[in-house]
Amino acid sequence: MDNAQERTEVLDLPYNVFWKACPSRCALENVTGRWGALTLGALHEGSLRFNELRRRVEGVSEKMLSQTLHALERDGLVHREAQPTNPPRVDYELTPLGRDVSEQIMSLIHFMEGRMDDVLAARLRYDAGRGDR
Repeated sequence: MDNAQERTEVLDLPYNVFWKACPSRCALENVTGRWGALTLGALHEGSLRFNELRRRVEGVSEKMLSQTLHALERDGLVHREAQPTNPPRVDYELTPLGRDVSEQIMSLIHFMEGRMDDVLAARLRYDAGRGDR
């Protein structure tokens, strides 16, 4: 038995992201992937329409944003509300579960933004050390 299995059995958790077939692994990937994290972070501020969300998350293609929103909606993190108007209006907002997840994502985002000087300095040191190879 490996350490991850031992810890899970001790805690009596039904899911373990380190197990290959665990459904939590896919959910974690949907949340922590580049577009998932940024989408959740953008929706943390409130409900947005598709194009507003696309402008907020610079660099995401329409296709990738659509796929990301579908995955987050399937996982119960995002609610999609289509208004019966002409032209159609679709709003996206976080569910209560999505709000809880976005709180964690925002903590990580703020932490990383606050430590970027350290990250950039580490990159410079790393790159300088690789230059002599």
